[in-house]
Amino acid sequence: MRKLGDAMLEALDLSDAELSVLLTDDQRIRELNRSHRGKDKPTDVLAFPLDQTEAATGGGPRLLGDVVISLDTAARQARGRRRPLQDEVRFLLAHGLLHLLGYDHDTPRKKKRMSARTVALVRHASTVARDRPTGPRSSARSARS
Repeated sequence: MRKLGDAMLEALDLSDAELSVLLTDDQRIRELNRSHRGKDKPTDVLAFPLDQTEAATGGGPRLLGDVVISLDTAARQARGRRRPLQDEVRFLLAHGLLHLLGYDHDTPRKKKRMSARTVALVRHASTVARDRPTGPRSSARSARS
């Protein structure tokens, strides 16, 4: 996860930024989706950008925020798309990261732009992350319940 995050940050010219990733289950992401978006159902990925005032750390790294991925939903989607779970999680990480940066898919034009950028990040991360040692920039934590 850390290698993928670092590769994606590099592709976005954000090598010095920090990203937090939480891998969780449908129960926890449903709670987060309900409390933060008013939707009482699990989802595949949520993004929680840090408020600019919170990110003012006096010269420290740029703190982007949190990406939360449900491994339960990712596994179902991976089966439906007939691809490995790791590929689905890589896609969801790219998608969530772009949301942290302000991308959205609420109009056809925005959806096309975000989809193209997501594919580019996934491709970049797929090729770069394989050969990269784990770095300190991204924080990956797992909270499977």
